[in-house]
Amino acid sequence: MDASDRPARLAVGVLGAGRVGSVLGAALANAGHRVVAASGVSDDSRRRSEKRLGVSPVSPEEVVRRSELVLATVPDDVLPDLVSGLAATGVDLAGKIFVHASGAYGLSVLDPATRAGAIPLALHPVMTFTGKDDDLTRVVGCSFGVTAPEALRPVAEALVIEMGGEPVWIAEADRALYHAALANAANHMVTLIAESSELLAGIGVEHPGRMLGPLLGAALDNVLRLGIAGLTGPVVRGDAGTVRKHVDALILAAPEAADAYVALARLTADRALAAGLLKPEAAERLLDALGGNIWT
Repeated sequence: MDASDRPARLAVGVLGAGRVGSVLGAALANAGHRVVAASGVSDDSRRRSEKRLGVSPVSPEEVVRRSELVLATVPDDVLPDLVSGLAATGVDLAGKIFVHASGAYGLSVLDPATRAGAIPLALHPVMTFTGKDDDLTRVVGCSFGVTAPEALRPVAEALVIEMGGEPVWIAEADRALYHAALANAANHMVTLIAESSELLAGIGVEHPGRMLGPLLGAALDNVLRLGIAGLTGPVVRGDAGTVRKHVDALILAAPEAADAYVALARLTADRALAAGLLKPEAAERLLDALGGNIWT
């Protein structure tokens, strides 16, 4: 990265010093920027503000007043009102870099701040944060979904690289689909594994995680290397009888899990059929077992 592309050392303010805000603020501080202010509503956010960022919480307006780079890391549903509310207060936003870390939003959510003279950037870390001390190490090497005006692309990318991340350009129109893909993979994986762990525990498996760990590790490695060609299991084998047994067992043990199983099995069959991994006659048998139409 050319030295002229590096952002100057900036006074950073964090709006919402929660799990994400405290990590990104600390990452910017490690890169040589100065965290000068933070806001937070919950007790945990206030503690993180003082422990991780070294500042006592102040009002959002005061955060903006003290900062050259404003980092908004509030929940997605709160972000639009926060931005419009700050702009409506008349607090000086001119010339300030206004960054949000939401995956679902691009630049348009920052329009009220942009009209007031702010410089808009969307920098979303593709990582899950738990609030533990190892969160900061998770930023290193993770991708960031970056959306910015073309002229500001070098600044946006420089900030991500300084935090230890890898910038990946996402078009404004693609932000919702980008975030849906990430949430579908990561969030729903957690739900599925937790559900499977509970089912195993319910039949007496003492350490479900120990049983699932090697299997899930191999499955993740397969799909990341091979895509849908890494698929294994009864659906891709066309074992309709086994699939039907699964559905019947789940209906008795966990009806809500049965609905999810059927939906995912149909999607799996559809993908396998399209990839040529599943023969049409086997797909028909699975259709009967699943009680639905995998062709639509």
